[in-house]
Amino acid sequence: MELTPWEKVKLARMPIRPTGLDYIELIFEEFIELHGDRLYSEDRAIVGGSAFFDKTPVTIIAQQKGRNTKENIARNFSMPHPEGYRKALRLMKQAEKFHRPVICFIDTPGAFCGIGAEERGQGEAIATNLAQMMMLRTPIISVIISEGGSGGALALGVADRVYMLEHAIYSILSPEGFASILYKDASKAEAAANDMKLTAQDLLQFGVIDGIISEPPGGAHTDYDFIMRQVRDIIRTDLKELMSMPVDEMLEKRYMKFRKFS
Repeated sequence: MELTPWEKVKLARMPIRPTGLDYIELIFEEFIELHGDRLYSEDRAIVGGSAFFDKTPVTIIAQQKGRNTKENIARNFSMPHPEGYRKALRLMKQAEKFHRPVICFIDTPGAFCGIGAEERGQGEAIATNLAQMMMLRTPIISVIISEGGSGGALALGVADRVYMLEHAIYSILSPEGFASILYKDASKAEAAANDMKLTAQDLLQFGVIDGIISEPPGGAHTDYDFIMRQVRDIIRTDLKELMSMPVDEMLEKRYMKFRKFS
């Protein structure tokens, strides 16, 4: 039975779904987490570092949600500050220097919109990531594992390959925010979800993403082994193709992939 868009929103937000750290632990080997943006501070909403995938060194960047209130407070509910995006870019540039592919796991309701984040240049940090990722001379694969909200998600979404889990969502803002702006009533979030075309199936049809990763019956949280195999197989196939491609050709294809939306 096909889920409605609002049912997918609720499923994507379930705290028992696999998080970024789960994918890192179960798919990669010898992960070493790196901290800080070398400018302001460490942002725990984004986890990043180096690891091995099938003996190939890679850089991993993941937005991280918590499973309970304490963890979510520590991770700022997976809403990064500017320093989180600057940390991510620092690690991407490091990956470029050492010819490591970049794997991103996207799971955020959006970038943090507090006063401090705005004072430290939230918009600039996101915009810089978009521009730099477009030119990064190493393969990038991004997977939206649950919730991909607004520029907070897009800041890790400029990639050679972009995938969504079957019940993930990807949108310009939350259904609640959309309903508040368009309908002047946040309680109409369910109606907004239907109008926003935020499901993986919608976005594949529009050409926004490159593919959908199947989830087990009931959702990714019901069978971690299944979903990890699915994601591992996608990464393995695409890395082989992208790493064999001349860099200039890869960059041209990446550019044209996103240029078509302008």
